[in-house]
Amino acid sequence: MNSRVLYVDLSECKSRVEDRRDLFESMLGGVGVASQILLEESKPRIDPFSPEAPIIFATGPLTGIYPCMAKAVALFKSPLTGNLGETHAGGHFATALATAGYGALVIKGSALHPQVLKIRDDRVELKTASSLWGLGTRAVDEALAEPIKTGLQSIAAIGPAGEHMVLYSNVIVDLHHHFGRLGLGAVLGAKKIKAISIIGTKSITLEKPNAVKAFYEKIEHEVVATDKMLKYHNLGTPSNVLELNALGALPTRNFRERRFEGAEEMSGERFAETVFRRKVTCTNCPVACIHLGAFTKSFAPEHERGRSEIIKEELVVAYNYEPMFALGSNLGISEPSRILELIELCEDLGLDAMMTGSVLAWVTEACERGVLDEKILGIKPKWGDPDNIYPQMIRRIAESKDPFYAKLAQGLVKASERYGGNEFAASLGGNSPAGYATGYGHIVGTLVGARHSHLSNSGYSIDQQIISGKAKVDDIAEFLVRQENWLYVLYSLVACYFSRSVYTPEYVVEALTTVGINTTKEELEKLGMKVFHNLYKFKMQEGFDLEKQYIPKLLKELDTPIGRLEPQTLNKIVKRYIALREREGLKISREEKTLADLLLPSDKD
Repeated sequence: MNSRVLYVDLSECKSRVEDRRDLFESMLGGVGVASQILLEESKPRIDPFSPEAPIIFATGPLTGIYPCMAKAVALFKSPLTGNLGETHAGGHFATALATAGYGALVIKGSALHPQVLKIRDDRVELKTASSLWGLGTRAVDEALAEPIKTGLQSIAAIGPAGEHMVLYSNVIVDLHHHFGRLGLGAVLGAKKIKAISIIGTKSITLEKPNAVKAFYEKIEHEVVATDKMLKYHNLGTPSNVLELNALGALPTRNFRERRFEGAEEMSGERFAETVFRRKVTCTNCPVACIHLGAFTKSFAPEHERGRSEIIKEELVVAYNYEPMFALGSNLGISEPSRILELIELCEDLGLDAMMTGSVLAWVTEACERGVLDEKILGIKPKWGDPDNIYPQMIRRIAESKDPFYAKLAQGLVKASERYGGNEFAASLGGNSPAGYATGYGHIVGTLVGARHSHLSNSGYSIDQQIISGKAKVDDIAEFLVRQENWLYVLYSLVACYFSRSVYTPEYVVEALTTVGINTTKEELEKLGMKVFHNLYKFKMQEGFDLEKQYIPKLLKELDTPIGRLEPQTLNKIVKRYIALREREGLKISREEKTLADLLLPSDKD
């Protein structure tokens, strides 16, 4: 078990290592370990941009050993929501950290000048990054890549959006992966860390190599020789486009519609035919779910005035369903190359594509409704972006210079509070929802989830069961609780979400046994519940109150395949969910009162 924790103090330019074996034995790793360290290291109501605000990265006990165990988790205080920041990244980060000799990395303090945190096994140092400050993430990755004979390097970088502390800026890992959502890029930007480079050259010690070999063959068969993960290898999550559109659950033009007339053109199938170039994978994973597409754009156009032929370059960028929805159907855009261009721009600037798409959609609808004056924006966006205005807006958000765009950089909640239009601001718990207009499960699941994400509890999945007649609306609260508790076992490993159908409780118990961890399904379920409770304790410590959260009218009355949602039913599900959590011993409301009606103040009679 890799139980060494590397603590880095940026203010003092010091580092130390502690062996936290007891912590790893009780919490496994990943989110479990990170949640405990977050509670230990965080002062209540701390400013997320304070030097004392911690960032915790953690790996799991199966990292680098079994397929689909290549994720790393980061926990921090989110500047976007003011409570829990939780994000997972693939690529090489987790394995590089593990082979450098660490189970977790804790960063506190703040540098005086831009720095790169470099970790190479036992050597930890800060190097000046003044020449990198202001550059996009692609250029930073190229500048920091090192030729290494043995081992593995991972580079996690912020873009200009993180430097300007856009509250939904993210961290790009190894070019095609992310610590996305909830503003980790802004927290690193506040600490003046432009990038983290980790090189690990050590081996992962196996206590029972023969048992590991035998189980590896078994689990690899489940991954590659069954259809459990076939979707992710073939078209990847872009296959969702046509499936959801046929179901009448593809959010379009700011969730106002649930079918998109351009779905065929922006489908995963069309992307594969027209822009797809190759696939990449995370360390030690045979699935290769990361699909890369290419588009061309002008190369240094500012130097080519007067030329009869403009020189162009081809850029390759990863695409998947969520940014395709957020910057595609959600904005009324269907052409693959244009969607790729917007995704690449967000990647290079270090912006979360999902929140960026939601912000652009809100601005477009606000202009259409007359809530926003064109004079405030300086430009007027339209659905489908016929005038190619969205790229300009994305750059202005990343720069955050103009007062209006600086407010957009704070997210939908703050922007709609300032300018109006909160009834059509697609936000739940301060985060923008994923692209599923499926029903009650997705809305409530995102609202109650610890990180307000569809990955918290797969709420859209119970919706699809309801649509097919395999479940009922009354089953939603129990499903969310059960799913959350088990997912936080997997997130303590740290397993890829896509592998949840492969790593069943029985397989997880067997896998842990091969690395010397003896446990049972019941003990794991208790651990998952404990981890979730830890995360909510942090949320409550930072002032979060589930009963005071609201669902905007746009989502509260969403048209779905099972009909238009009813506020009373949403309230009933949330009330049931709170009762189930309180039965576990977790208090997630601050006042002794009945459930709030979850309506915007402007919606109340």
